[in-house]
Amino acid sequence: MGTESLLVFIIIGAIAGWLAGLIVKGFGLGLVGNIVVGIVGALIAGWLFPRMGLAIGGGIFASIIHATIGAVILLVLIKLVKQA
Repeated sequence: MGTESLLVFIIIGAIAGWLAGLIVKGFGLGLVGNIVVGIVGALIAGWLFPRMGLAIGGGIFASIIHATIGAVILLVLIKLVKQA
């Protein structure tokens, strides 16, 4: 993976984590936390969406939406575990 690809990967993770934090109230994780949540969210969505037969498309905008949906799923699961 080149330096530019890694930088885009980190930026998409940061944006997705930030958006997921806005959607799921009570999660302000900071820059590093948003990057981690966004990247893990992208992995979750990348695993889950093909099994459900969903496809968003290609490009950076679709990647951000994809990672955001996965990050929201992750934050909701974390919230449920904390409440239990």
